[in-house]
Amino acid sequence: MINKSAQIEENKEGYREIKITVFRYNSQNKDAKPEYQTYKLVETPGMTLYIALIKIWSTMDHNLSFDFVCRAGICGSCSMVVNGKPKLACKTRTSEFEDGKITLLPLPTFKHIKDLSVDTGNWMNAMSKKMESWIHTKEVTDIAAIEKPVEPDVAQAVFELDRCIECGICLAACSTKVMKEDFVGAVGLNRVARFSIDPHDERTDEEFYELIGDDDGVFGCMSLMGCEDHCPKDLPLQTKIAYMRRKMVKV
Repeated sequence: MINKSAQIEENKEGYREIKITVFRYNSQNKDAKPEYQTYKLVETPGMTLYIALIKIWSTMDHNLSFDFVCRAGICGSCSMVVNGKPKLACKTRTSEFEDGKITLLPLPTFKHIKDLSVDTGNWMNAMSKKMESWIHTKEVTDIAAIEKPVEPDVAQAVFELDRCIECGICLAACSTKVMKEDFVGAVGLNRVARFSIDPHDERTDEEFYELIGDDDGVFGCMSLMGCEDHCPKDLPLQTKIAYMRRKMVKV
């Protein structure tokens, strides 16, 4: 392990010093070798890992690569493994780590790009196509007509599952996904559950079975709860996986 360190600023306020160790590797460079690099910086009140990484990048190491967009726990871009657990950097405060030692690695299961950056977008796009993530109906939509009413509890149930931000954390926390490359994971099964309860979608359980009725789908889940335990949006993933498994068993 390579241990490089630097101080980004003088500690005038008496705040504690923290150490952030980052996995460094450029998969695009055939001569590159994986290593760890440690940065020392002064913790400030309310500091998140996102803020810490921005400070490191802007004042110490412009070559450090990581992903972010919204900074508000909505886009899911800043997912990474923090001290062994997948988390969102923008929602994780450095004060959560009492010893001030934090190790950051890229999410597993996704194609690695560089340092903490991985390609979740192409995987999510392929999953969306595989799960046929769009409303299937023979009805022609008249955009000038008033929409058909939907029962409030049904609309709320659909909205609850639509809150998924496709951050990839549920996949990184899933032992099945680590072992089985083609497993669609909780994010894929959640997507199918969302359309199965949507009254606008006319697909039958038999048609949904064709999408997830195998070991790469709902029957591959070992119910270890890693997805739900780590989901930053607190989605009822295991509940919906169990719901879809019960439906598929009946087919």
